[in-house]
Parts: sequence; C-alpha cells; structure tokens
Amino acid sequence: MSQHGARRTTQHTRRGGVVWALLITSVAGFMAALDNLVVTTALPSIREDLGGALHDLEWTVSAYTLTFAVLLMFGAALGDRFGRRRLFLVGLTVFTGASAAAAVAPGIDSLIAARAVQGVGAAIMMPLTLTLLTAAVPAERRGMAYGIWGAVNGLAVASGPLVGGSLTEHISWQWIFWLNVPLGLALLPLARLRLAESHGTGAPLDIPGTLLASGGLFGIVYGLVRGPVDGWTGAVVLTALFAGVALLVGFVLYSTRAKNPMLPMRLFRSRAFSGVNAASLLMFLGMFGSIFLLSQYMQLVLGYSPTEAGLRMLPWTGMPMLVAPIAGILSDRVGGRPVVAAGLVLQAAGLGYLASVITADASYAIQLPGLIVSGIGMALYFAPASALVMSSVAAKEQGIASGANNALREVGGALGIAVMSSIFAAQGGYESAQTFVDGLRPAVAVGAVVVALGGLAALAIPARRRTGDGGRGASAAPGAEPAAEPALATTSPTTPR
Repeated sequence: MSQHGARRTTQHTRRGGVVWALLITSVAGFMAALDNLVVTTALPSIREDLGGALHDLEWTVSAYTLTFAVLLMFGAALGDRFGRRRLFLVGLTVFTGASAAAAVAPGIDSLIAARAVQGVGAAIMMPLTLTLLTAAVPAERRGMAYGIWGAVNGLAVASGPLVGGSLTEHISWQWIFWLNVPLGLALLPLARLRLAESHGTGAPLDIPGTLLASGGLFGIVYGLVRGPVDGWTGAVVLTALFAGVALLVGFVLYSTRAKNPMLPMRLFRSRAFSGVNAASLLMFLGMFGSIFLLSQYMQLVLGYSPTEAGLRMLPWTGMPMLVAPIAGILSDRVGGRPVVAAGLVLQAAGLGYLASVITADASYAIQLPGLIVSGIGMALYFAPASALVMSSVAAKEQGIASGANNALREVGGALGIAVMSSIFAAQGGYESAQTFVDGLRPAVAVGAVVVALGGLAALAIPARRRTGDGGRGASAAPGAEPAAEPALATTSPTTPR
C-alpha cells in the first residue's frame, strides 16, 4: 500500500473510532442523565402505587443522585487505575441490572434501594464517558464533540420529565426503568468491541479519602432531607449535619497531605478549575430543586396529566437539544467563560420570573417566557462547562477532573432537592393548591439566587489566552496543558480486541 493510501486508511479508521466513541459515550451519558429526572413526573403515580411521604419521594430521586455524586470521583479513579473501558463496562452492567430491579420493586423502600445501586453504576460509568471521548477525539475537534455530547445529555434532561410522564400515563411508571435495559444490553458489546482501552496515572486508590467524602456528603444530604420531617433541632438531624461537615473538613485536610489523594486540593489553586466547579455545583443545585417541585406543581396544582406536564416542560428542558451544539462551537471561538456565565444569568432570570408569576391558577402562557429563557440558559451552560473542566488541568488528570466536576454537579442536584424541599415544607405543603404555591414560590426564588451566584463564579474563570492560531486557544489554568491537547499521548490507548 502506498504512503498516501496508508494515511487515508488510518484517517478513515480514526474517524470511525471517533464516531463510535461519540455514539457509545453519548448514549451512556444519556442513560445516566435521564435517570436524574425521569422519576420527577412519575412521583405522584409512585406515591399512589407504593405509598410514601414527601421525604420518601425525595429519596427516590436523592438515593440515585447521592450515590452517583459521592462515588463519581472514586469511579473515575478506578477507571484510571484498572482501565477506563473495563470499568465503563462494569458500571454499565451494574446500572442496567439495577434498572431492572427498580422496575420490579414491590415497595417504596426496595425502589429507593434499587435507585441507590443505579447511582453506583452511573458513578462508575458517567465520568469515564468524557475521558474515553477525549482520548478518541483530536484536540481541534473536541469543542464540537463536547457540544454533541452535551446536546445528548441535554436531550436526557429534556426527555426525562416527558418520557417519565408518557410511560407513566400510557403504560406504567415501572417502564421508566425498563427503558434502560435494552439500551444497556445493546451498548455492552459495542463498548467492548469499539472503544479503545486507556489508563490514567496508575496511582493507588484513595480508600480513606473516598470514605471521608462519601460519609460527609451522605450526612449533609440525609440531614437536609430529614430536617422538615424530624425537626431541625432533632438529635438525628443535627448529628447528621455536624458529622457530615466534620467529615468533609477531614477530607479536605487529609487530601492536602495525602500522597495520592482522590481529589488533589492543589487543583483548586487554579481559578479555572475552581470557578467552573463552583458554577456547576450552584447551577445544578438551583436547577434540580426547581424541576423537582415545578413538575409536581404542573400535575398537582394545575391538573395536567404526566404527559401534559412533560410536554409543557419542554421549552425549558428541551432547549439544550437545539442550542448546546451551537454553544459548543461558540465556546471554541470566543471561549467557554462568557458562554457559561451568560447561560447561568439567563437560567437565573428564568427561574426568578417563574417565581414571580406562579399562582394556583396560572396559565401556561404566562409561564412560557420563563421556561424558554431558563432553557436557553441551561443549553448555553452544558457543553462549554465540560470543555472548561477538561482544559483546566493537565491531560493525565482529566479523569480526576471529570469525576470531580460530575460529582459536584450531582451533589448540587441532591442538595438542591433537599434544600428546596425543606423550604417548600417550611412555607407550604400538599394540603391544597394554595399551600403548594406558598411553598413553591420561595423555593424557586432561592433557586434563582443560587444559579445567579453560579454566574458570578463563572466570571472568576480566567479569560482564555490568545494563541498563534488566530485566537482559538482554550482557557487554561496556570500549569495546565492548554485545551488538553496531549490527552491522546498520555492515555496509553490500545487496540480493542
């Protein structure tokens, strides 16, 4: 074969690998993101079928987001240590099996347990989607790839309430979990055959750090969920909150001294890494808590069916399908910082508007502007935030960075549901349409303020440096490798068998 022909074959093979990597990682990310919100529009039906109080409904969502959040960094570390493709397959298998267990759950407690195991599988699988994708895609095309990956994750956010509502109304709520099973079974052989294996730094696992972080996050979220039920001065609630804070402080102190910490504290010396992670935490805190309550508002107060509620949420949750790829291209040209900041400001403005117009008989037309503005803001955030995270650290630490950012997002989601449900329970309740609105309005207003603070955090990210390629260089943290270009050279890919 001539040199030219060999080069064309190599390029064709590489393009094929990029397409497969993008397809597999995007669908896996879709499954994990879908299960964050697919339950929301099914909550009234689950409550009617299995029983349970408000805190039980919170745990059907929070059990997933909590185990997802606290184990994400550990899942990324496992992949770096033992092989990212190998652990991706393990996580996908656990997630698929737990989805089937959730579908056949006979009671609310067993459903919560299955959701927790789902979160474990997602925690192993999700951070590896981004590192596997980064390893497969050339640096100059990553903005577009992250945009598509973000759009598919946005599709999951969009379709979560709608899919959950439609399946609940027309079949049964169990099918929101059965849906994952054929997708998981289809992805397993594709991932085994089409993804290249890669490894990270090979550092030993940080078991003490994992235990400290997991225990701390669990204590805080458990205390927030139980606070409205047991009282904020109750012994169990105060113990959980204080123990959670103490363990997280211990995690930070331990990580500053450990030789191979799960999350090196030195990464937070970078304004880029600190800024984008603070923005992600606050964005998901405000957004998830709001969606959790607003999806119930549309059904319990306005009287929409689950499908109708899901459809009416689409101007908000569906916007990432349209805007996220454009946001990825835009971030390649002007940098991710202004795009993310603008997105968070718009999301905050949309939530603030909704908090001001929600009533017991509000028309859909008056809510629509807030839903659209919030949706555009969400879409502008997704893809640029991923690119900022991956470019803020050296290539060998991208697995850690991806795990940390996904963990903080999920922590934000779990905290958002817990915090806003606490505000809702303190100011209102399920007794009547008016009491529901009395609790909902201050909760969504707090969500707007939290997301606005996320916009301020995004402005702390350094503006990207201009490079000789016409200004296309990415924002990079001090000491980080710009745009994560050396990733392919450091991940030790091997040809899949």
